[in-house]
Amino acid sequence: MRELYDEVKTPFKAGMALAPEPGEMLDNPTVFRHGNSWFMMFIRFDGKGYETHLATSSDLRSWTRLGCVFRRGGKGAWDSAQADGWPALVDTRWEGPNNLGTYQNRYWMMYLGGAKDGYETDPLSTGVAWTEAPSDLRHWTRYVGNPVMQSSDPDARDFERATIYKHFTVGDPTRSCGGRFVNFYNAADAVSHRETIGMAVSDDMLHWRRIGDGPVIENGDPAKHSISGDPMIRRIGDVWVMFYFGHQWKGSIGAFDTFACSRDLLHWTKWEGEPLVRPSEPFDALYAHKPWVLKHDGIVYHWYCAVSRNADGREIRGIALATSK
Repeated sequence: MRELYDEVKTPFKAGMALAPEPGEMLDNPTVFRHGNSWFMMFIRFDGKGYETHLATSSDLRSWTRLGCVFRRGGKGAWDSAQADGWPALVDTRWEGPNNLGTYQNRYWMMYLGGAKDGYETDPLSTGVAWTEAPSDLRHWTRYVGNPVMQSSDPDARDFERATIYKHFTVGDPTRSCGGRFVNFYNAADAVSHRETIGMAVSDDMLHWRRIGDGPVIENGDPAKHSISGDPMIRRIGDVWVMFYFGHQWKGSIGAFDTFACSRDLLHWTKWEGEPLVRPSEPFDALYAHKPWVLKHDGIVYHWYCAVSRNADGREIRGIALATSK
């Protein structure tokens, strides 16, 4: 675990990669390569709810916004107020190409949707969409059977009875977990709204079945609110490494990013040492959380949602970068 920490740590903060404009908040960075360019899918909150946007870069440091790539659903739709998407089937190999995999000649997206205005207003459920061109500003095709996972499902477990948040989906050709695709996601219970990370599997990206009786990652007192959330996964050698963020279970340092490791995707060992990033600068004085991590040309890049407050006490929420060198 110490060797893995030394491999993935990013002690050098480069500042804001994407800063918010007045009246908006930016969140949930996901970075991938398509063609000869890098792209970042991220979330823009405009006061009503989430929509999914895209930016591009040639060097992983300077980013140019391209626009909205996935809009909220129409009036009366289950996702009419929230449409928070992130690409599925990202190549997880450490120092790999970081491109998106396909299934049935389609690129896939899992997304968080909801019908209530506001910031992550319960209940939130899971939708699926696909496209043939993930770098274009075109609407993704929504699955007509959405939502594919809800907190009200008959097989929902106690830890996900309030709402379901962000997913990270990997292909597992060995089917070691019981399905062709494995999905990790954080969800909240209906009592303390404690967030933990669970898993589900699928053979077709559309129909998901939950695995296990409880979460695979949890921290803190089960009776009190805390967060273990926003999982994303890399494969380093023969070890699966899950990056995720924590809040309200490691002292009073604010939200921070950490990791856990597994050899089979089912059993996870949590890193108990120093966080990978934590609040330390004016731009992330409140929270340094929601990781997206990759290694390219010998440098580890760690994007995260950085949160501070302005003079009026309002949150400033944008995308920051930390690196290993």
